[in-house]
Amino acid sequence: MKRRRRKPGSGLKSFSATCLRFVPFFRNPVPEVFGVGLSWNQRLDSPAAVSGPVRTSSEAESLWMKNVFTFICQHLSPGSCGPASSCADQSSSDVCCNHSVYQLSVYVLQKIQEMCVAHSLPVSYRLLSISELVSQQHLACVSNLSWTTNQQRAWTKEAELCLPGERALPRVNLLLIGFLREGQGGEWRLTDSSGSVRCECLSPSPLWLSRPVFLPHWNYIPHDSSGHEKDGGCLELIGSPVLLCPDAGQGLVAGSGGGEGLSRAVDVTQAAGLLQKRVRGQCVSVYGQVGAVCPLLEMEGSTFFFFTLTDKTHSLPVLVKDNRLWWSSCVCVGQSVCVTSLRVCVLRGWRRNNILCVTEHSEIHTNFTPTHTQQQTQSDSQLDTPLLVMSQTDEVACEEAEPEEDTFQSGWKMKNSRVISYQGTVSEVVSEGAGLYVLDRKVGLCVAYQPAARRKLRAGDGVELHHVHFLYRPSPDFPPSMLCCCLHSSIRVTAFSRLGGTPPAPRCPGDGVLPRLLLQKNTGVSEYLWTCHLASQLSHSLLPGVLKQQCVCPLSWKLMETLWRRRGRRRRDIYSEMLDEVHTCPLTQYPADPAVHQYLSVFDLLQSLESSCWSSLSLKSLLPPDGSSLTRSQINSALSWSCRTLSSDPGTGDSLRLRPLLLVGVLQLPSQTSELKHVLHLRDATASVACIVTETSEEDDGRQTSFFNTAWIGCLVCVLRFTMVTERFLQSDFPSYQHLDQERFITHRRCRVYLQFSLDHLLILSPSAAMATYLKHKEEESGGDVTLKNPTEEEIIGRKRKREDDDSSSSSVTMATCTGGGDSRPCVSMVIRVEEKEGMTWKNTRPEEEEEVGLQLCFSVRAAVIGPLVSWGRDPKHVPMMDREVDIEKEEKVVLVFSGVSARWFPVLQPACFYRLVAANTQDPSVLIGSGVHGQSGVELHTDSTLQIRSDWRFHTLTRPPLLLTCRQVVSPHVLSVSEALDCSSEMLCVQGLLTERIHTQSEHTHTGTHSGVRLTLCDQTGRSLRVYLDLSHTPYLAGLLPGNTLLLSGFQRKLSRSGSVYCSYLHVSSITVMSLGDTSHAPPPPAPMMHLGPWSMSSEEQSIMGQVRGHLVCFLFLQLQWICSVCGSLYTQSCRSRCGSSSSRFQSKAKLVVDDGTGEAHVWFSGVMVRHLLGLADSQWEGLQRALRTRGHIRVYPRGRGLVCDGGSDDPLLHFLLCVCSSDVVCRPIFITCRKHTNQKSEEVRRFSRGERDFLTRLTRPLQLTCVHLFTE
Repeated sequence: MKRRRRKPGSGLKSFSATCLRFVPFFRNPVPEVFGVGLSWNQRLDSPAAVSGPVRTSSEAESLWMKNVFTFICQHLSPGSCGPASSCADQSSSDVCCNHSVYQLSVYVLQKIQEMCVAHSLPVSYRLLSISELVSQQHLACVSNLSWTTNQQRAWTKEAELCLPGERALPRVNLLLIGFLREGQGGEWRLTDSSGSVRCECLSPSPLWLSRPVFLPHWNYIPHDSSGHEKDGGCLELIGSPVLLCPDAGQGLVAGSGGGEGLSRAVDVTQAAGLLQKRVRGQCVSVYGQVGAVCPLLEMEGSTFFFFTLTDKTHSLPVLVKDNRLWWSSCVCVGQSVCVTSLRVCVLRGWRRNNILCVTEHSEIHTNFTPTHTQQQTQSDSQLDTPLLVMSQTDEVACEEAEPEEDTFQSGWKMKNSRVISYQGTVSEVVSEGAGLYVLDRKVGLCVAYQPAARRKLRAGDGVELHHVHFLYRPSPDFPPSMLCCCLHSSIRVTAFSRLGGTPPAPRCPGDGVLPRLLLQKNTGVSEYLWTCHLASQLSHSLLPGVLKQQCVCPLSWKLMETLWRRRGRRRRDIYSEMLDEVHTCPLTQYPADPAVHQYLSVFDLLQSLESSCWSSLSLKSLLPPDGSSLTRSQINSALSWSCRTLSSDPGTGDSLRLRPLLLVGVLQLPSQTSELKHVLHLRDATASVACIVTETSEEDDGRQTSFFNTAWIGCLVCVLRFTMVTERFLQSDFPSYQHLDQERFITHRRCRVYLQFSLDHLLILSPSAAMATYLKHKEEESGGDVTLKNPTEEEIIGRKRKREDDDSSSSSVTMATCTGGGDSRPCVSMVIRVEEKEGMTWKNTRPEEEEEVGLQLCFSVRAAVIGPLVSWGRDPKHVPMMDREVDIEKEEKVVLVFSGVSARWFPVLQPACFYRLVAANTQDPSVLIGSGVHGQSGVELHTDSTLQIRSDWRFHTLTRPPLLLTCRQVVSPHVLSVSEALDCSSEMLCVQGLLTERIHTQSEHTHTGTHSGVRLTLCDQTGRSLRVYLDLSHTPYLAGLLPGNTLLLSGFQRKLSRSGSVYCSYLHVSSITVMSLGDTSHAPPPPAPMMHLGPWSMSSEEQSIMGQVRGHLVCFLFLQLQWICSVCGSLYTQSCRSRCGSSSSRFQSKAKLVVDDGTGEAHVWFSGVMVRHLLGLADSQWEGLQRALRTRGHIRVYPRGRGLVCDGGSDDPLLHFLLCVCSSDVVCRPIFITCRKHTNQKSEEVRRFSRGERDFLTRLTRPLQLTCVHLFTE
């Protein structure tokens, strides 16, 4: 349907008629509405009031126009909007205020009609008041009057393609009208009669202030950085507002002598001379180019900012404060401005003193160029490039901008930053509260060294940075190229983000704690970036019940100060930082250390270890150097168990990462679902890992001992140094060495991961209630001087955190089945000394009410009760022992039985340690009286009593109890060394030694499918060794049995083998405890003792098995080289002679030599690669010898044998070659070897000798028979 064309002028009449119909709907009479005494017709017919026709084509448009008039009348009339801002020029304000509502309405309608498609009125849009916007619009949105549907779709698609995964702002059909006025702290606000909202502009003009404006294009962001609505959100003007006073610019220039001030303006060079000769009361107008814009600062209740005016030779600082703070949004670097009515003043605290300061009559004129210098300024501005300008395309330039000159300060390599300018787009908000962003997906941005801005940057914002510091690799956790803003830097948003995003979670560090700590401590940028990254990770990995969100930042900061240990910087000179021409600030230099600590969550650590467990494994590396000569059973037995140890510090050994690692978590007792139930666990919100923990004994000369202090349970700790252990279990059936690269022969494999560390390498971040009590009383005992390796809780957390720990620590110590209660619950206790502890085994016992029927873990402890039962009003925890708790004369014995849930106390109960056993939530002392015992007076205990430990009972360690010094003489059974265990005659032993070797046998565990038979070899300082055989089929898996660790074996049975060798066997009551941690990655056994062959041959079997010998090679007695089948071990020529069908073979060498050391001689057997070293053959010669034997299969040589026939004929060249080699002077040389003595050899042998026709039988002493296990070569 075609629209009928109107006659010229008909639109004005229609518009006038429509206006007349609106009069009855006005709330106020017409004269009051317009504010003057003229009639409606007089106003309507005034030619000055209407600048053009407004056409309407339907009743909808007429009604829409009616709503516009009504809205402007209610919200924008001069009487309803209040007085104009005091900072605006009064004469120019009168120009706008004298415009009637009718004139504003007509002007608004004309502008709207010009912007719309087909110049029709947008009836789908509606005007919205500020109060409605703030109260009703809770989602971020965008409004653009000039958009078509296709334009809006293209805009949305383009915005979402720039940052994939983000959603563009939704469009709303809303219009805003109001006054732009100055707010608090220099902010701009859009105001109408209903309220105001903060307004952000890209390039605001001073002409806009206190003027009625119409906003056709804008974004609205209702939430602040924490995700909560605050101060009505923020309005972003994505386009220039439409001024509703056409003559506003003229009024501004003419008012208050503005034209006179501009005509007397001087340039920067001339104004610089006035600074040297300050005249009281003199004001000057200065024009120039803006060189720098500093951020707003608030000090001692005063808010101000600086900007500098520059020309070719001089730079002048200008101080802006009071009611001119809104200038901070109008000035930008590179802009030409003129500032009027400036006076010279003295700035205390800055060595140059004199600066220019604004007055109450000062005005600023942007984009100002004097007429007589217009052409010169335009030409010079193109050549004046004082700063290096970079953008997102200058990636190569950024990487090459790394400073070449480095300095060293306090052992740190220091780098110098560069000051540049940069333009880019915010692609990621790393941490809004910490002031960390990513630009163009490659460049990091840190704004923490500046005061927090009113508007936080959003993903998608276009920014322009000036005087920003470029740093290359200040932190390995952030992009290599980092931009950091100081007080001299300026950040200007050139384009508002098109993306809505999601409100940031109210999570630390989003609350700005870290920037406040940065300003207080004046820390370097590298430390700050590391702390921010750690706080971000801890906020996701810490247990929710252990730490509140606001505590993450202070803990991260304290941890940073502990690890970095750098001297504090000088006090920050803010005036020099902002105003000095030779710029210095905390960002000028920064340390470059790529080996800073790296935090990992427990889950990430376990995942990395398990994924690299098999991927980095070479099966051939698990075999000895002569692995190719092993049989099938030997290969599969050697592969059945292997261990991989990694250090947390790459400087001390192989590591998982290139940087030292950190772990943060809570120490807890093992749970029922834990796989490793003998040890403690470190838990965070992601996972839990088993830990072998030792500590330094305060009584035993600082030696390491097993973990026993229960105060550590429930503490939030940081593990600074630890060892990562991965035990691999492999079931395989490899036929030969050549088949190791074929995984089809692997039938099953699994791994176990755990940690090893000492309490000396822990840092307490948040103590448990028991630890807080322990530290408090320890400080009182030492007179306030506690020499601890860890800081006290007052140095780490605040009072609020300590109260929360007191309430939550009991849950971290007690079992999950314990419900409710707190520290104020009544309880009874008794003090015990542990004398013996049996091992943990699976037994079928009667469970408690909360437990299920079936096999349960059980163990028992034999202890001495050294005092009576005591009642408490609350849990005493680690309170020092009272006099009433000790009665040494009435010491009684008791057997404590642990089963099910209570078995979790196994890791902390150690012999010779004192504990307070607490039965919670009761005042009945009979609960601690053992079964079968009749108590007299309710408290007396008798011997041989048994006490079943309940799940909610607790143990508290009593360290260095002064009342128990006399009890130390009655301790656990004597601990023997390896030498003492070999020489003693006791059947049950408690022995301690260094683990040097671990070998798995072929017996399989019925439950797990892994090998349960283990053979351990223990040594002491003398080098003597003891073999221990374990059967782990009825006990949970024992972690920590690694070569290099020192073990305490309790309750083991001493046995003698058929050959007379001493060994120990594991029983159900046996217990193994890791006493100290060694270098498990490189743990060579202690050197065997030096032995003389003569005395050694006469010594007993069990006293000396291993020994080192220095002697001389006398001769070869026997040499055998052969190829055998890898499967069956038969002789192999072209094929296996036993016809087993195998096509693989291995080379085997064996030799017997005579060694003499001057005290006697011995026959020593050598095998494998040691034979090549004895023969003095090179690798190529040895390989050639193997090829020569391939066809014949084997050769046997007796160089000194009489009556012994060698393989091969007299003309065999290979035989002659070997005979010559065995008889050469190269072979007969000094030798240094480690040997094992044969245990089943006979002391004498009968030999037959022939003399003529007679034979003689003679008994001869058999030579000492040894097997070489190691040949020391040069």
